[in-house]
Amino acid sequence: MVKKLGKVDVVIVGSGWTGGIIAAELTKAGHKVIILERGKDKKHEDFIGTKDELRYSQRYDLMQNLHKETITSRSELSETALPVRNNVNARLGENTGGAGVHWNGWSFRWLPYDFEIYSKTVERYGKEKIPSHSTIQDWGITYDEMEPYFDKFEKTAGISGEENPLGPPRSDKYPNPPLKTTPAINLFTKVTKELGYHPYRMPSANVSQAYENPDGEKLNGCVYCAFCEEYGCDFGAKADPIITVLATARKTGNMELRNEANVTGVSHNGKRATGVIYVDTSTGQEYEQPADIVVLAGFVFTNTKLLLLSKIGVPYNPETGKGIIGKNFTGHFSNLSTYIGARGFFEDKKFNLYMGTGAMGVTIDDFSGDHEDHTNLDFLHGFEIHFSQLGSRPISNNQVPKGTPTWGKEFKKNSLHYTNRNLFITSQTGFLPNKYSYLDLDPTYKDALGNPLLRVTVKYMEEDIERSKYGVARCEEIMNNMGADIVDVDVVQDDLQFDHKFYTDHFIGGVIMGPSAANSAVNTYSQMWDMENLFVVGGSSFPHTSSYNPTGTIGAFAYRAAEGMITYLKTGGLLTELKQAENA
Repeated sequence: MVKKLGKVDVVIVGSGWTGGIIAAELTKAGHKVIILERGKDKKHEDFIGTKDELRYSQRYDLMQNLHKETITSRSELSETALPVRNNVNARLGENTGGAGVHWNGWSFRWLPYDFEIYSKTVERYGKEKIPSHSTIQDWGITYDEMEPYFDKFEKTAGISGEENPLGPPRSDKYPNPPLKTTPAINLFTKVTKELGYHPYRMPSANVSQAYENPDGEKLNGCVYCAFCEEYGCDFGAKADPIITVLATARKTGNMELRNEANVTGVSHNGKRATGVIYVDTSTGQEYEQPADIVVLAGFVFTNTKLLLLSKIGVPYNPETGKGIIGKNFTGHFSNLSTYIGARGFFEDKKFNLYMGTGAMGVTIDDFSGDHEDHTNLDFLHGFEIHFSQLGSRPISNNQVPKGTPTWGKEFKKNSLHYTNRNLFITSQTGFLPNKYSYLDLDPTYKDALGNPLLRVTVKYMEEDIERSKYGVARCEEIMNNMGADIVDVDVVQDDLQFDHKFYTDHFIGGVIMGPSAANSAVNTYSQMWDMENLFVVGGSSFPHTSSYNPTGTIGAFAYRAAEGMITYLKTGGLLTELKQAENA
């Protein structure tokens, strides 16, 4: 039997960056907030002295247990989707702080072009440049409107960086200077400048010096230990929700965080959300938590699945193009849009790559967004090319030139010789939405609680393959100019298809935002058009992915959503309409 609890102002699903930001802002405003997190309780102290590669890099201690709940996926509508069961391919965060605890710390601002991609494409190239299967659309908001929220997130997280020479205007500098440089970073910087490009240091949540954010939370300077991705920071030098926004919310006395609380649905009367249903996985007891505002702040898959299970909104149908929920799924996929590029092997140069941190590196934006004229190119959008020095761990970074046997005397010789003599640069590309890539409920497989798994369908289009091939070619050009004696280039096949296993962490869409209910699920405050007291926040609201990692932009939209929620609790109504009335 479902046990009904007392009503609160706000219930939030998920304790990552989005949930944490919203909790901090609403509790500071005096509202009572409950966060429901299906993972275990984690504190900063839990990560001290835990550089355990077996626990975190092999057994994925901070990741979702894919045997209890996962996704199914396929590359064609005619295929039967299969479950993804290996965290190597699906690094979906769980526990307090979510993926914000084990992230690398890359914190980019997306470009003005991203927010107005449809109108800017038509303005420059005409409608005929957009493929017939493409579902790109404007977001209903501009970069200039979002800039203050970017600035707020960067100051909360203490982002370390330097200004992008090709980037949009900023109201302020990064709160901290960039991380240290290295000979390899300097080599990439020198060569790309000589080629006429515009390198700059990647913006990083690995803080370059001791820092106190506007809420009074303190972060330490990074020690470059190289244990960022897949790990919590034992030095308190990587901004994460635990030591920033969740700490701020706790200090108000207005937040309660319940762990091992697996939300299974949104309760509603058809017009308004009344709360959420969740299972306490430690006891099996099912609860209903009523609230004035319901916030879905989980990962892309969680948010979409909960709406579909709760029968809120119209599911997207790829055959007819009708419906919204599940539409425009995009991401950075391992065999197409990230982790591919050019590796150089050097005979006379050595690089010590064991020092590093999650977002220590350098990138160029000359091919990002619409910076390059696409008139004579077979694709829209682009890619950023970067060299990152994350810190090499011995076994997983044992690189040898192509053609080397995978065992034996020659393998051993090359392994030892090239250990400190190889560098890798990669192009991370945008992946634009198409009518065949979407999310829905799987008709066959169920999770541990008996609910359908979320099914993911991803189809690579010709322009996605061309964009990827073009990016890899630019990587090869740069690596050759860096002086590598051997350059191994990843090959992107003309008939490349999505491999259903290849998931990492950058996924977008399913509950997209836009200027009206005709083409979107939420407005620019992440408020559902169909249910005004239900907010769906995070990357699930983005109509497409960019070249860049999404966290900085997710954080910015979370601050905007929180601002909207505070207004809604005072006035009610659809916030977009209220804003239009104010401007009038």
